[in-house]
Amino acid sequence: MKLTANNKTLDLSTPKIMGILNFTPDSFSDSGKFFQLDKALFQVETMLNQGASIIDIGGESTRPMAAEEVTLEEELERVVPLVEAVRKRFDCWISVDSSKAQVMQEAAKVGMDLINDIRALQEPDALQTAVRLALPVCIMHMQGQPRTMQLNPHYDDVVADVLKFMQQRTEQCLASGIKKENLIWDPGFCFGKSVQHNYCLLQQFSVFCEQGYPVLAGISRKSMIGAVLDKPVEQRTVGSVAAALIAAMKGASILRVHDVGETADALKIWLATKNA
Repeated sequence: MKLTANNKTLDLSTPKIMGILNFTPDSFSDSGKFFQLDKALFQVETMLNQGASIIDIGGESTRPMAAEEVTLEEELERVVPLVEAVRKRFDCWISVDSSKAQVMQEAAKVGMDLINDIRALQEPDALQTAVRLALPVCIMHMQGQPRTMQLNPHYDDVVADVLKFMQQRTEQCLASGIKKENLIWDPGFCFGKSVQHNYCLLQQFSVFCEQGYPVLAGISRKSMIGAVLDKPVEQRTVGSVAAALIAAMKGASILRVHDVGETADALKIWLATKNA
């Protein structure tokens, strides 16, 4: 499998690393420490040197119980200049983590390659905009909305329920004009799921990878890691790398992570073993 955008091709025959750059003052993991442009660009360079193929830029914190939702103006101000700056300096894939049609549109003008939408193009005009832009797009499953999604998540069968949503949403996207080769799936770890739900999804991750679409795993530093290890965010690196590696072994095409170098090392050891 491969992705194509803006005269670039990303070969997904081995898992690729997506480095997370949260350009928000209240992101749960890096506490907004990359909230200045020069620092952000330094972090991008570091992640690319460590083995990231994609940089995922987000201007809205979607952690559970996040502060008030970010306005369109704020998100545009955060995301667009950063996409433009990264595009000018680096030859990498740029993903934008947004659900807002206008952010997608403006980011595409300055060099975005991939739309990463936790709301699966369900916000107003998002689907039509994605069709028009004709870029790869990652659609994610979430039960509820970020601020309230972790209060009491319920499923009859979490794997079957999430798979059904992904299949139905995919059909709607294809019917609207999204190309099959542009779709990426994300089962949405920790977005409206209990700890048990998340580990069921990880255990059965290959079910999603057998449906003909590249699948993204975003588990890095999340509460499902913290719950098992009983460790704060900044001490979840080893747990996060372990989870990413499990996802890769089960067929993940893209690993969305904070700890790029450590994840890259783990992947190299697994691939050396696999190809021995």
